[in-house]
Amino acid sequence: MKVTIEVECTPEEARRTMGLPDLTPLHDRYLARMQEAIDGGGVSPEMVNALVKSWAPMNDAGMDFWRTMFAAGAKPTT
Repeated sequence: MKVTIEVECTPEEARRTMGLPDLTPLHDRYLARMQEAIDGGGVSPEMVNALVKSWAPMNDAGMDFWRTMFAAGAKPTT
């Protein structure tokens, strides 16, 4: 037997239904601080490189993965 239940709701409604905390104020603050750092010249290419390396496995395959993902995102859609 297969039962399918489809629920249509906004992400906010789903979050409240599952009892998850509202992290919108934290997210907004994080974005504001990142924008300040970028606008103030506090972010260098070396810092971005270090950040991306911390997200990926520490090898060439991990960096190739991110390079490919960013390249695919930069291609215009037709």
